[in-house]
Amino acid sequence: MHGSATLHIKAPPSAVWALVSDVTRIGEYSPETFEAEWLDGATGPEVGARFRGHVKRNGRGPTYWSPCVVVACEPEKEFAFDVGLSGKPVIMWRYELEAAGDGTDVTESFRLHDSFLTRLYWRLLGWARGKTNQRGMQATLERMKAELEAR
Repeated sequence: MHGSATLHIKAPPSAVWALVSDVTRIGEYSPETFEAEWLDGATGPEVGARFRGHVKRNGRGPTYWSPCVVVACEPEKEFAFDVGLSGKPVIMWRYELEAAGDGTDVTESFRLHDSFLTRLYWRLLGWARGKTNQRGMQATLERMKAELEAR
């Protein structure tokens, strides 16, 4: 009930971090989440900060807002957030950064939280959703790479 994609970006970890941790810019890169906004007065990433993402499932719909909370925030290393109602997250999305050679290796990953419903969902539809998530993560990272390497 998880997957990941890794890409090398010829940019320092600080530049990659600034991009992956700014949820207000995710709509520029993600094939599904076309906008996001910080909530409750939050203006940037920190553990416990809440935001919501506006999602167009599979790039076609349905369209809905997803509540999110930052669960890991280590500048230039890791940014992760849970998606789902408070106290009942469904999935965690994570970006991990590692300085490598002339830039940064960045890994985007997802992991469904373990529950009866997520196990059932993954068993019935996970093969399709896993492929969609894999393509989406790769597309997101490729778009970020294109922007960062064009600077």
